[in-house]
Amino acid sequence: MYRLARTGGSPELLRRLAQRAEGWAGILDGAGTVLQAVAGNVRWPGHEAAGLAARAARELTARGAGSYALDTDECSALLLPLDRTPETDGAVLALVAPKPLPGGLTTLMADAVMPLALSWASESVERKRRRVDLAESRGREAVLHLLMTGQLSIAHQVAGALRPKLPDPVRVCVVECSGGQRDEVARICTDVSGGRTWIVRCPVYARHLILIAPADEEADEEGPESGRALGPAVAGLVDDCVVGVSEEVRLPDTATAYQQAFHALAVARGLPGRHARFGAAPEPALVAGAAGARWADALLAPLLAHLPRRSQDPGSQELSATVASWLAFSSHATQHLKIHRNTLAARLKLVGELLGMDLNRVSDQSAVDLALRIRATPALRRSAPGGSAAPEDLDTVLRAPAVQDWAAQQLRIIAQAGPMAEETLRTWLRCEAQLSPTAVELGISVPGARKRLTRLQALLCRSLLQTPSARYDLWLAFRAVDLAA
Repeated sequence: MYRLARTGGSPELLRRLAQRAEGWAGILDGAGTVLQAVAGNVRWPGHEAAGLAARAARELTARGAGSYALDTDECSALLLPLDRTPETDGAVLALVAPKPLPGGLTTLMADAVMPLALSWASESVERKRRRVDLAESRGREAVLHLLMTGQLSIAHQVAGALRPKLPDPVRVCVVECSGGQRDEVARICTDVSGGRTWIVRCPVYARHLILIAPADEEADEEGPESGRALGPAVAGLVDDCVVGVSEEVRLPDTATAYQQAFHALAVARGLPGRHARFGAAPEPALVAGAAGARWADALLAPLLAHLPRRSQDPGSQELSATVASWLAFSSHATQHLKIHRNTLAARLKLVGELLGMDLNRVSDQSAVDLALRIRATPALRRSAPGGSAAPEDLDTVLRAPAVQDWAAQQLRIIAQAGPMAEETLRTWLRCEAQLSPTAVELGISVPGARKRLTRLQALLCRSLLQTPSARYDLWLAFRAVDLAA
């Protein structure tokens, strides 16, 4: 019995008892609820045996007896309480066997009580530990979501119950590891960072860990506590993981830093060292200026002023978070937001109606994405004068000299790959970032189109095929250059 307890735990012990009794074995609580059960005879209806055992368990509890037996015309239910421990308090072992009972069954049952109680107690502790781990993981995921949506004060309140304290400024790292390794890689990241890094299991990609590391300028860059060294250190310790690292940002800009780290991850997959930092490049939201802030306010005004008809319908803040998540993660937004795909579709339809835009078009997606990013940039919110008139449309914002310089910089990088690169990207965007229509228009196969875009990912240091994607910035850059021409 003790050997079975060590190798198979309570399920194996119950299975041996059920086979010996040619019936049913289980663990129940004092109210008769079945906690775990095994049927050793396929001819026997398990629900009937469980019902008889539950009835016997309730009578045992009511009588306060040390053991109990309940007989029917065809079978007997034998019950023994498990040893009293905090984990097994009130639990009983029940055997339901057909008559006549096999010889020595009661002795075997008595011998099994002690190892079964020990196994059940250890398994209960493990179940509680897993529940605690799950609760902490969900809490960290909630803090990340609050940071991504700009709800900084609430994020600090929720994070106060967890450790470590949220750093500021930060660098965000995205670690991609093989399946089933996330827990081990998370432990390694904790050790490497000295426990100073906020580690979250990505709710969207099952192989990703998101690290929010303190960007300590005074720290030695070769030291493990530096956010700059965290990526190389993790990539060096775990053979098959890949790491992308963002620039240093303030904590309110965590969403921007995450996208930077994700783009760096796309580059790191093709590097021998398996880690990369995001290349310095201005954000279009930063070069849009005060005029861009006024345009964003005007564009998003119907969405921000939306009042739901019913209390259970999503309000403006929830709709804004939904469309921002969808623009970043596409269909994976259902995992990010923990909503059904039909709920996501209904919310996006409502947002499109409020804004008067077709969110299936890359052009409209790019406009909404830019407006949301401008709204999330505190410096632009402070610098936008309230009395000035808002630009009429996005084209007016894209004609600004700073935006034109930004667009020219993007296209200079693309020009390094020759005219075919620009043609491929323009065709891909014109086909709404869909591979099959792009391949048809270019006259090549779908794998050929995917290979071209994969090569361009490495050149641009941006992710194209996986979300978050750089397609919105590319569309804005091409549009700005076309307007100048």
